[in-house]
Amino acid sequence: MSARDKAYYKMITNVGLVIILSMITVQCAAKCGYQSCTGTKQGVVNVHLVPHTHDDVGWLKTVDEYYYGANNSIQHAGVQYILDSVVSELQRDPDKRFIYVEVAFFERWWNEQTVSTKNVVKNLVNEGRLMFINGGWCMNDEATPHYNAIIDQMTLGLRFLNDNFGTCGRPLIAWHIDPFGHSREQSSLFAQMSFDGFFFARIDYADQSEREKTKTMEGVWKSSVNLGSAADMFFGTLYGPLYGPPHGFCFDQGCHDQPIQDDKNLFDYNVDQRVKDFVAAVQDQASHYKTNHIMMTMGSDFQYENANAWFKNLDKLIKYVNAKTNSTNIHLLYSNPSCYVKSLNDAGVTWETKSDDFFPYGDAPHNYWSGYFTSRPSIKGYVRESNNILQICKQLEILGKSKASSDILKRAMAVAQHHDAVSGTEKQHVANDYAKRLAIGRASCQELIGTTITSVVTDKATVNQAQYCEYMNISICGITESEKQFIVTIYNPIARPVNSYASIAVDGSAYAVTDNNMTSIKSQLFDVTAETKRVRGSRKGSSKVLVFPYTVPALGLSTYHVSAQNHLTAMQTKGVSKYTMAQMPNSGDIIISNKILSVTFDGVSGILKSMANVAQNMSLKVNQSFYWYNASTGNDVSGQVSGAYIFRPNKTTPIPLFNGKSVSLTVIKGEIVQEVHQQFQPWLSQVVRLREGQDYAEFEWTVGPIPINDGFGKEIISRFDSEIESSNVFYTDANGRQMIKRKLNHRDTWTYNNTEPVAGNYYPVNSRIYIKDTRSQLTVLTDRSQGGSSLTNGSLELMVHRRLLYDDYRGVGEPLNETGQFGDGLMVRGKHCVQLSKPSVAGKMHRSLGERLYMAPIVMFIPAGADGLKEPRLKDSMLEHPLPENVHLLTLEKWSDDTVLLRLEHQYEKTDDADLSKNVTVSLKGLFVTFDIQSVQEVTLSANQVLSEAKRLQWNTANGFVPTDSKPPPVSPVTLDVTLTPMQIRTFLAKVKMH
Repeated sequence: MSARDKAYYKMITNVGLVIILSMITVQCAAKCGYQSCTGTKQGVVNVHLVPHTHDDVGWLKTVDEYYYGANNSIQHAGVQYILDSVVSELQRDPDKRFIYVEVAFFERWWNEQTVSTKNVVKNLVNEGRLMFINGGWCMNDEATPHYNAIIDQMTLGLRFLNDNFGTCGRPLIAWHIDPFGHSREQSSLFAQMSFDGFFFARIDYADQSEREKTKTMEGVWKSSVNLGSAADMFFGTLYGPLYGPPHGFCFDQGCHDQPIQDDKNLFDYNVDQRVKDFVAAVQDQASHYKTNHIMMTMGSDFQYENANAWFKNLDKLIKYVNAKTNSTNIHLLYSNPSCYVKSLNDAGVTWETKSDDFFPYGDAPHNYWSGYFTSRPSIKGYVRESNNILQICKQLEILGKSKASSDILKRAMAVAQHHDAVSGTEKQHVANDYAKRLAIGRASCQELIGTTITSVVTDKATVNQAQYCEYMNISICGITESEKQFIVTIYNPIARPVNSYASIAVDGSAYAVTDNNMTSIKSQLFDVTAETKRVRGSRKGSSKVLVFPYTVPALGLSTYHVSAQNHLTAMQTKGVSKYTMAQMPNSGDIIISNKILSVTFDGVSGILKSMANVAQNMSLKVNQSFYWYNASTGNDVSGQVSGAYIFRPNKTTPIPLFNGKSVSLTVIKGEIVQEVHQQFQPWLSQVVRLREGQDYAEFEWTVGPIPINDGFGKEIISRFDSEIESSNVFYTDANGRQMIKRKLNHRDTWTYNNTEPVAGNYYPVNSRIYIKDTRSQLTVLTDRSQGGSSLTNGSLELMVHRRLLYDDYRGVGEPLNETGQFGDGLMVRGKHCVQLSKPSVAGKMHRSLGERLYMAPIVMFIPAGADGLKEPRLKDSMLEHPLPENVHLLTLEKWSDDTVLLRLEHQYEKTDDADLSKNVTVSLKGLFVTFDIQSVQEVTLSANQVLSEAKRLQWNTANGFVPTDSKPPPVSPVTLDVTLTPMQIRTFLAKVKMH
């Protein structure tokens, strides 16, 4: 090497060291979070200008189209260009600030950047100039997602930020500016994730008006009566218009507002007028808020693709408004929601509290956004089922038996929680895209599950892999139809044993079923119904359905052998009777029973007449039928129509979907299952089913294609009318967890104006709804999110499907008219599980059933070649012993090679059950068979912060400062005992040693 080369090498090395040392200095001196906040002024109105973009993870365009800026004929939007532009502008001026929310987009952009660009971004984050807010994979809907899926999507996004940006990447504020109403459970979850504040727009117009008058736009949300202060959350409602800038001050390239023109030598100088207009907007907003701080959101949907235009005008606005601070008493500054919250916290005022929720959302007297609670029911069902598969996939991934992974489905499920995804408020091609992503993710997880189960069940490496049948609900499964012998493998993701029933599509006339010990199992064979064949259309399927009971251990696997026979076996029920109502000798009542429940149908009408809980010695008169609301197309009172978002029926009384005399009815009775098949319309049917030993009746409905040839959009409901004296009170769940009391025509925090008696009383039902009196409780559990209500005393109704002919003018630009696979309207099959009980035991019943519905066992099949069965390596279960009945294993997920993410949940509320609502202690020591937990580190619910280090801001209320800084007792490293209080979730990163 020449002397010149050596000198050059030395120079390059020294420069490199300088760069590295500089980067280390920046990291050590990082002033992010609250430390990065710029100074405000005393005695004036401080206006926190928040430059932001709201980037929907799919809506009018798919998530890919939005990222790349494709298909701009629908909507001009390109997220990659927004991030490019913003980062470039932030580098130019240390005073500028920007917030970003949707990690699904940011992660894509980040992975495309060079090392130098990534270092620039890290510095911006470390300086608090680029701040992540919320930080989930998406900004999830609050009405229709299950809490399990909400936690997962937040964890996915926040882990990315934590892994790439450390502490400075951790969001401090939750930000749900676009979801259409707000859930108490969502607030509770955010509190448990250690957020300091929760900001949103879109609350009821009357609620907002009242809050503006009383200066209660901000306050403390007491989000859980069970968790107390731990779930208290500071909240803020944005001032209109929604989450955009004040009227006249949008400076994006797609806006038409006037820029700040400050050259006095030119004819269009407008600084004085623009300052005057902005000051007026500030004074208007400030008059409705409690402190001398207000926040203005300077941005909107997919804005800042040309960040220079925004920042250039904001710079001028700040300059010229602040030049007049002495006369206007107004001071503008670049800020963000975190710094705004810190200023509010420092203000030292006393804040009002709230304990109910923000549903339903209405933006005007006749515009209630309660239609989306049901919109696109097939997507809603598919998302719920996909979550079930994902939880199983994550559990089995820990065993490491497959090259496939859960990552694809994790991401697809996270995207699907977006407030224009599972909500059903997207364009049709976008809905198709969400479904496609889920299907690809499910296929990957099914491969993982199948490989793992096969490795456990068989000795032969050449055996075919266990397979899942996607269309078993309409009796289509190639393996079980074509094979004379096959193995049924059932995995239970719940940490307690589960007893249930398998329903399998077959084509033979007789079958023998045995368990892994070759013990014969009782079974029952049905003909596939004409209704199922109608739904299948041109697709081939089985002619029979084989039903048998199964038992699966906690977090474990059971196997059953099924073989076709030439004649009925001793354990196949022979006495299956089938008859129609016309074949009955008289018109007496029709009764089916399973020794726990008895269900009676009127012998003339064929309609449900009563239910009895034989085990509890109680009965109830209850009718059930289907009705439809005629969707409004606008009238002289309001032009608002019913659409994807908005539910607005023409009349308050729905129209019956049977002729008033009778429904077509068929009865099937066997030793295992008894069913009543009802045909209400050629396109609407129902099977009411009782299985031996189950404490609920299953109402399986099939609806569609909804006819529209008469020119009417239709919203289909299932309604239960009973003699329960419910006093116009009913209860709905919040995202599958805590129950919330509802009262007809009532709001807790303002006087309700009953302009839409039906739609204004509809609420999201994610998992259950019930009514009760002192003697009886009628509970209906759902298999997907739906809208529901109790509009008269003793009545419950759930909207199951809707097909509409007009767009409701909320942006989607097309009617909710799904055509389905065959182009003639969407057909949907779903289930309502109905429980009748005494109120004192109802909580235990619906909590247990709710867990089993959303975490159902997965049934897979291995063809006949698999004769090399062995003793399962799971020893039947991944657990040495089941968890207590009130403890749910919410998450078991591989985090790294030697770490698992573990969440334990007390799934009972304080008032659910006299015994099961008590505190409970579980030991993690020796709990798992497949690995040993060596140590645990407790983290926040979102797993992005060590719990002992989490410290939230406290807020002064009339009852003292909240939240208190109390934390659960630490887990002993010796016993690994975990104590749970009602509704508490505790999250751990557990170091493990695999066996």
